[in-house]
Amino acid sequence: MASEKKFVFESLQDADTIRTFLQSLVDGFESGTIRLSTNGDEIELNPEGLLNFTVKAKRKAGSNKINIKIGWKDSEGNENPSDKTLNIDT
Repeated sequence: MASEKKFVFESLQDADTIRTFLQSLVDGFESGTIRLSTNGDEIELNPEGLLNFTVKAKRKAGSNKINIKIGWKDSEGNENPSDKTLNIDT
């Protein structure tokens, strides 16, 4: 059984910095390796195969939130991809 490793980073950033972080994630998905680190804490992930993708958005009393969740299992057999679609307009 593999040991559990958690990585957490939370901070207040401007939109340009968030865009840079998100672009780095895109680059990591393209290369197959995502390395996250802060203050000596580090984790390396290798996304491959089919990934579970969840987006949640909420607006309430002047507060806005977008949660993006991406998950996968290491070296698992391919499942059938979903036929659901997501549109993101800017």
